[in-house]
Amino acid sequence: MCQNPTYDVIILGASGFTGKYVIREALKFLNVPSSPLKNLAIAGRNTSKLFQALQWASGPNPPPQIPILAADSTDPFSLRHLASQTKIILNCVGPFRLYGEPVVEACVDSGCDYLDISGEPEFMERMEVKYHDKAVENGSLVVSACGFDSVPAELGLMFNSRQWLSPAVPNSVEAYVSLESDKRIVGNFATYESAVLGVANADKLLELRRNRPKRPRPVIPGPRPPNGPLMDHQKEIGVWAVKLPSADAIVVRRTLSCLAENPNGLPGVNESTEHVERREAFWSTIKPAHFGVKIASKSVLGVVRFITVGVFIGLFAKIGIGRWLLLKFPSLFSLGWFRKKGPTEDEVASATFKMWFVGHGFSDGSLASQGNRKPDTEIITRVMGPEVGYLTTPIILVQCALILLKERHNLPKGGVLPPGIVFGPTNLQDMLQQNGISFDVISKNTV
Repeated sequence: MCQNPTYDVIILGASGFTGKYVIREALKFLNVPSSPLKNLAIAGRNTSKLFQALQWASGPNPPPQIPILAADSTDPFSLRHLASQTKIILNCVGPFRLYGEPVVEACVDSGCDYLDISGEPEFMERMEVKYHDKAVENGSLVVSACGFDSVPAELGLMFNSRQWLSPAVPNSVEAYVSLESDKRIVGNFATYESAVLGVANADKLLELRRNRPKRPRPVIPGPRPPNGPLMDHQKEIGVWAVKLPSADAIVVRRTLSCLAENPNGLPGVNESTEHVERREAFWSTIKPAHFGVKIASKSVLGVVRFITVGVFIGLFAKIGIGRWLLLKFPSLFSLGWFRKKGPTEDEVASATFKMWFVGHGFSDGSLASQGNRKPDTEIITRVMGPEVGYLTTPIILVQCALILLKERHNLPKGGVLPPGIVFGPTNLQDMLQQNGISFDVISKNTV
């Protein structure tokens, strides 16, 4: 890594829909006395659009004197030059399966750290296969999914896990994601495009996994929970739900596999004795469980709408003309949830999310081994925050970057890793709670 990088952080793709919100969030911590962020640059293909994004993000104040750098994900030289100047690149250029790898490669080669907001399993797992060993060697931390995908799922599962005080143990945790708004919910087109391309390239992910060595699986007490019905009614939290094929469950499984290999977590590159004790104590409280994610609605009609959009993408994404139609007319095929121009500022401001974690397990771990005994305890927790794509995601991404700047010596030397295994034992949850994302215990019941 460059010994004296010019910048603490460079935001790449800063003129995009999400990128300009990341600038706005980062500016809150720039040159604040308690913040480790002392200098910042923004980068992308079009410098005039970058300046416009900086003006928007700074409003109503005049834009600060922040360097605006030209870089293109199709130009490896510009990316290497970018990576050589900074401690961390925050990559907001998606879909990541199309544009992400050259940025990862440049960061790994340069030894700088890389965070992104990808929710694309095939991209994340491919980067791990191709670059993990070199990232470890060069001291580059590459951490994808540092946004709504998948930090609320990772930290939310760990928060639920810590409520199972010994001798109690969890067996399964189901996350129910509810998106709410006083106006209408409109998603980022890049998120929709990523979902379409993910379905189109599902075979590549399966092939990648077949050709990889098997990762160790965590030991989970008790029998595997049944699949259950297609549509689930959770009376305790008042929602209907259907399974969501998101990245969250995959990212959580990667963290649990890493934890199975390293029960005390991953040691820091030069961590303090205090942090070693903190890390080992933290991971001793985390108990693995079967984990799944469902998308929830207060009405059956809302769930039917989810299923309809899923059917459209499932049927059309596999064929060329179908993909073209899906991407040409996103509002039509998503029933209004996605549009190319994205949401208005009012729509963003009015939206929120709730993510319930419904855990089932045993009041005493010894009960789990008694034949087909069913779980006798339920613990429900909740993570809640603002709109997911433009508010929650920038909050998470910037807080992860601040932790890297402040605690780099306490974190792993390098590697391509999921966020949970890197940030779990840090104070990320506390920092998110200070910035509008809450973690609450809802109920503990005997079933």
